Amino acid sequence: MGKLKLFVSFVFLLNCLLVNATELPKAYPDSNRTKQCINTGWKFHLGNAEGKYFLADFNDDAWETVSVPHTLKPTSLTLDFCEDGKDQPTFQRNVGWYRKNISVTKDPNKKVFLEFEGAHQVSDLWVNGKHVGQFAVTGYTPFHFDISDFVNRGVKNQITLQVDNRRNDAIPPDAGPFDYVKFSGLYRDVYLVETDRVHITYNYEALKAGITITTPTVDPVNRNATIDIKTVVRNEASEQKTCKVINRIIDADNIVVLKLVSEQEIKAGADVEFDQIGGIEDNLHLWDIENPYLYRVNTEVIVDGKSVDCLENKLGIRSFRLDNELGFILNGKPIDLIGFNRHQHYAYIGDALPNSLHYKDMLQFKQLGFNVVRTAHYPHDNALMNACDELGILVYEEAPTWSTISNNPLWWDNFEKAARIMVRNHRNHPSIVIWGAGVNHRGYVPRAHYAIKQEDPTRLTASQGSRWTGWQSSGLTDINANMLYGPFIWDRSEPMLAMEGHSGPVEVAIHKRDPKMIGIISWTAHAYYTFHPTHPKYKSRKDRTRSGAMTIFRQPKKGLLWYPSEMRKEPYLHIEEDWKTSTKSLTIYSNADEVELFVNGKSIAKQKPMNDSIYYGLDHPPYWFEVSKFEAGELKAIGYKDGKEYVSKTIRTPEKSRSLRIVLDTLGRKFEADGSDILVAYAQVVDKNGTLVRDSVGEVAFSISGPASIYCDKAGINANPMFIETGEAPVLIQAGTNPGLIKLSAKSKGLKSASVTFNSVYKENDRILANAKPIYDFEKIRVDMGAPDQLVQFGWTAWSAEDNQPSTTKLDLLGGVEAKVYANSTNGVLRWLGEMNVIGKYGFAYGEGVIGLDKEGITLEFSKLPKGTYKLTSWHHAPRTNTDEMDTNVDKLKSLHIHLLPYAKEISINVDDTLSSVVKVTEGKEMQFTPVATAETVFCSDGVNPVKVVFKDAKTNKGVWLNAFELSEWFSK
Repeated sequence: MGKLKLFVSFVFLLNCLLVNATELPKAYPDSNRTKQCINTGWKFHLGNAEGKYFLADFNDDAWETVSVPHTLKPTSLTLDFCEDGKDQPTFQRNVGWYRKNISVTKDPNKKVFLEFEGAHQVSDLWVNGKHVGQFAVTGYTPFHFDISDFVNRGVKNQITLQVDNRRNDAIPPDAGPFDYVKFSGLYRDVYLVETDRVHITYNYEALKAGITITTPTVDPVNRNATIDIKTVVRNEASEQKTCKVINRIIDADNIVVLKLVSEQEIKAGADVEFDQIGGIEDNLHLWDIENPYLYRVNTEVIVDGKSVDCLENKLGIRSFRLDNELGFILNGKPIDLIGFNRHQHYAYIGDALPNSLHYKDMLQFKQLGFNVVRTAHYPHDNALMNACDELGILVYEEAPTWSTISNNPLWWDNFEKAARIMVRNHRNHPSIVIWGAGVNHRGYVPRAHYAIKQEDPTRLTASQGSRWTGWQSSGLTDINANMLYGPFIWDRSEPMLAMEGHSGPVEVAIHKRDPKMIGIISWTAHAYYTFHPTHPKYKSRKDRTRSGAMTIFRQPKKGLLWYPSEMRKEPYLHIEEDWKTSTKSLTIYSNADEVELFVNGKSIAKQKPMNDSIYYGLDHPPYWFEVSKFEAGELKAIGYKDGKEYVSKTIRTPEKSRSLRIVLDTLGRKFEADGSDILVAYAQVVDKNGTLVRDSVGEVAFSISGPASIYCDKAGINANPMFIETGEAPVLIQAGTNPGLIKLSAKSKGLKSASVTFNSVYKENDRILANAKPIYDFEKIRVDMGAPDQLVQFGWTAWSAEDNQPSTTKLDLLGGVEAKVYANSTNGVLRWLGEMNVIGKYGFAYGEGVIGLDKEGITLEFSKLPKGTYKLTSWHHAPRTNTDEMDTNVDKLKSLHIHLLPYAKEISINVDDTLSSVVKVTEGKEMQFTPVATAETVFCSDGVNPVKVVFKDAKTNKGVWLNAFELSEWFSK
């Protein structure tokens, strides 16, 4: 996992360096849109649904000050000993009141919105004592209110939000039952958004709204893609506006690789959709699970020459489909979908996870090798989708249900609305490939399938079935997705996806060895809160969380750490058991070919992985070693590949518990001082050698100093002190609102205490400033050189001239750059070659050109270049002809000999007498699958003197081929 850790650490460092930026980066549009995160500093009161707390002059000084994400009431690991059933009639069935004062723009022409990513589950908003509106669809999707007509400009405004989590038979997943706790509160991010009266609409507000990015064609073989972008712009001004929309596709180096521009008139009060299409043909990077390459789509709206709006989305270019025999195909290659279901529950905080914990969950998925997650059983946070996009994890997302089939028409209306909002909100995320189109357990729902396909015809829908209900097929949907916990009905006429099932190597082997079983998304990644009455811990007085390959604190349970051996490529070895007296066998997970065990330096066994038929289909089954004789001390496992040492791991016999050790889960993340961020720490019990003592018992008491607190330290939910289990006691640390140095200490009876220091960092609440990156929209031109009969394609500029004469041409670049080509001595030869029919992507360009025979070489000179840095990409190929009797060029070639002139195999490229590079020339007539020689030369212009680029035979004195070139602005030196 070293490469992943290095990558994550680099990204983390880069983010830290950017946190205090005060200006938008280079060329990022400075539009009239602002977006402020307003998570901090809310006043909160629990209960009294009929209270008049929305009145503008109500005094809330006595209320608790909280930050969002926020749950109405923290919960213990025992669900506060509540005895509810699966319909959850009482637990957290309350209302919460949130009040805050906000400042808005003085500009009377600006629109003002409050945007909520999620709140449970009926939300009413008042501004300055006036009711603005209600959102009552579900607690799992975003919504916003237009408060433009309710605010007082340039002064403080009072906002009040009531979130009502009482049982509501019209709002899914109520009325239940459901196998998970539906938590409460204002539990996702909140934003204050201001825009021009001409602005891009919200994605989720209508079928045609916001920005929709699709890739109608993606060719992973020839590496090209078509990109379609639809942008809906609303004109809320009092007069018609001429509106220009610019969409820039920007690569990971912040360079614009595609620019789409269109202009339309928008009548007052109207919405207009701008539909733009283009493509990428060169240097296309595909998004996949190994290399999740992301472009940026920067959408700018211009009115009267002013940037009035700008939004940015990520774009991952990939193709996927379901093949009846080969299964799931990503970018032309079949892959096994192996992963887990995920509930958004976390210990104590319920659903109210900060973005950092959503990211950490998916980073842990990636470390374990999972390539797919199912968002059980509702739409998850935007932060989770962002993480999956960045890390390369596929997503199966579904609308909020469990197994309810309601008879309430309003419930079905809200279920459909929730599904539509889910799709609209997340449709631009490349990680999402499957939408659940049914009611979990009960199978597909035609209404859901049709709604989702109307919203997004590009993705697959899944049937959501189980073996005890419904038609056992995909039905209307694209994928037969079923719960596979035992025998099931399947006639193999179509592929099967286990959207739920058991986990571990035996289960994965079943799905990997059968191409028609396209994968298994096991149940479930983490222990979760539930009132299900039959699970083993239901009556526990200590921890009644259910199931999970990890605890609710994200600690791996036994067996989970096999997955990296099968699913990751890095050298890996894990010893499952402790090396102690009671150990009678050892289970080892590794992607080595063979493993050898050493005890205190002596080899005791060497063997290959298990070859039982139950593991057929796996690349790396587990290893199992019988321990015939135990000897305390050091156990070392060495894994071999191709006979050589590949990976190793050493553990020691645990001795008497001696001290505590604190581990902070900081990999890949910052700890932001926003009042709600959570950092998880683990106090581990270790012996004198630092070995974890897993059978330790007792409790750990935590204390903290600095701008942070122990979450729910005094809430009476047994969060602190915390019991020790499998050698660890976890604790949640909540950030304060000021960055600074923090000290966490841990103590336990009979053990040496431990402490650790760390920092929280400033959070940039200006979300545009926080996320903006530079845009390098370099002006460039492509020039195809050749005789007058050359073949020139769209997007290229032709340049032809007479033989043996200097030639000058004016380029439509930067106001009119002049280019000149000439031999460098008086007796030099310059010959221009026309169309030769070379096969290849740009055969029309490198199948012709100019060849110079001059011991001093030839010069390509640029004048009237503005001061700056430039990149010249030049093609150097010796063309050979594909012409035959059917070609119109056949007569020409009977007398043409230019292409037979002796040519240099290597060309040196000098700029103003300084060697820049040496390029090896290619030759041939069929270059479809062979790279053609190109050279990149970066140079500077002083804005006054011409720049001379000299191409010369690097070793002999033969002809120099120059077929074509691209001249582009470039990064400043």
